Amino acid sequence: MNYLLTIGLLICSNVFMTFAWYGHLKLAENAWFSKLPLFGVIVFSWLIAFFEYCFQVPANRIGFEGNGGSFSLVQLKVIQEVITLVVFVIFSFLAFQTQLKWNHLIGFVFLVLAVYFIFKG
Repeated sequence: MNYLLTIGLLICSNVFMTFAWYGHLKLAENAWFSKLPLFGVIVFSWLIAFFEYCFQVPANRIGFEGNGGSFSLVQLKVIQEVITLVVFVIFSFLAFQTQLKWNHLIGFVFLVLAVYFIFKG
């Protein structure tokens, strides 16, 4: 059951990470935020990233097979990367109305194949 907790924590972590990394681009549309100096934007993003780590670190500790979890280190990284891309696609669609193109979909198919080969015993 810890594999579900690990994946759930990774999803939460990536929501915060995506907003910390890219949310400031959308927030720049607001007058109060666009007046912040670059250092202010960095601090704002860093504060959001703190919450990313509050989910990421437990996810890796719980999920790592060396701590009794279900996943190897490589598997954890691949899961995290796939979740990152899924969360990013959703975020970019909702926040920036970005449309997926055929080349994006082909890239995602290759990522799914990467996951298959990483998990193949």
